[in-house]
Amino acid sequence: MSSPVSVRCILESEVSQHRSKESCWVLVSGRVYDVTGFLRRHPGGEALILQQAGNDVSREMEGPPHRHSENARRWMEQYYIGDLIKDTAEPQTVRERRKATESEQTKEDQTGASRCSSVNTETDLVNWSKPLLWQVGHLGEKYDEWVHQPVDRPIRLFHSNFIEACSKTSWYMVPAVWLPMVLYLSWYCFTLLAQGDTRLFTTFTSEYTILVHKYSFPFLFLLGMFIWSLVEYLIHRFLFHMRPPASNYYLITLHFLLHGQHHKSPFDGSRLVFPPIPASFVIGGFYILVRVLMPLGLGLSVFVGGLCGYVVYDMIHYYLHYGCPKKGSYLYGLKAYHVKHHFEHQRLGFGITTRFWDHPFNSLIPEETFGKDH
Repeated sequence: MSSPVSVRCILESEVSQHRSKESCWVLVSGRVYDVTGFLRRHPGGEALILQQAGNDVSREMEGPPHRHSENARRWMEQYYIGDLIKDTAEPQTVRERRKATESEQTKEDQTGASRCSSVNTETDLVNWSKPLLWQVGHLGEKYDEWVHQPVDRPIRLFHSNFIEACSKTSWYMVPAVWLPMVLYLSWYCFTLLAQGDTRLFTTFTSEYTILVHKYSFPFLFLLGMFIWSLVEYLIHRFLFHMRPPASNYYLITLHFLLHGQHHKSPFDGSRLVFPPIPASFVIGGFYILVRVLMPLGLGLSVFVGGLCGYVVYDMIHYYLHYGCPKKGSYLYGLKAYHVKHHFEHQRLGFGITTRFWDHPFNSLIPEETFGKDH
C-alpha cells in the first residue's frame, strides 16, 4: 500500500508570478494547475489560456462558449500541482503545511520528476511498464470506457524494439517519403496522357471510346483527392471506430493497434501519422485496385491525387493536435471539432480534413447550447 501523497501549498503571490508562455498556472476552485505544456495543444488557442493565467477558470470550464467534458476535466488533473493558500493566512499555518511536503518537493526537483502524474499506474487496468498491445484484449467490457479516457503519456505497443520503432514515425517522414512519389507520378501521368493513347470504354467497344486529354490531368488529380476524403471518412468511422465485441480478444487488440492507442494517448507525437512501412502496404493495395478498375493513365492520375490527399490528411491531423491555428480560421474550427471527437463525442465527428462527409452520413457533432442563466 502506497503512502498518501502530500499536498503542496501555493501562495497567491506565487501563482501571480506564472502568467507567461514559459510558465502558465491557472486555478480551478482553489486548486492550482501548471498548464504550460498544454498551451499549444489547447483547441481554443494558447491566447485564451494566457488571458486567464493566474486566475480562476472555473466559470470558463463551464462555458460558454464551450462546456468542458468530463474527459477534459480528468485530463486537466494531470497538471494539478497543489492547493491555493491566501497570502493573508497565518505564517505559522503556512509553514506547517509546507513543511509536510518540503522533502517530497526537494526530491522531485533533484530527480526532475513531474509533479503531476499522467496516469495512476497502480490502479489502472493495465500494466504501463509493459507493452500494452497484448494486455488490452483482456479488458473485455471495460475496454471501450478505458480506451476513451485519454492520458498524456507515450504508449509502448510491442516487446521487440525493432517492431516498436517501425510502429512510430516523426511527422516529417510522411511528406519526405510520399511527396517525391506524388511529384514523379504527376509528371509521368501527364506525359502518358499526352501520348493520346488513354481512352475510356475500350473494354466494351472500339467505336465509341472517349480520349482522355492531357489537360484533364488536374481534374483527375482533384477527383482523386475528393475520393480520398471519402475513403478517409469511411476508414475512420467504420474501421477505426468499430466496436469490437467484449468477448473477442483479437478484435480488441486489432482495434487498439489501428486506432485505440491514438484515442488513449492523443498527444503521443510519434503516433499521430501513419508510419511509411505499414502505409506502403495499404497504398499498394489502393494502387492495385485502381489499376484493375481503370486504364493506366486514368487510374494512375486518380491514384496520385488520392496519394496527395493522404499526405494532406496526415499533415492536417498532426497540426490539429500540435498546431496553433489563428482564431476564426478554417483550421481553428477543425482543431476544436477534432478535439471534441477525442474528448467528448467519440461516436461522431469522423471527418479530419473536412466536415463535409459528416453531413450526409449524419455524424456531425452538434453545436453546444447554453441556457439563459449563462
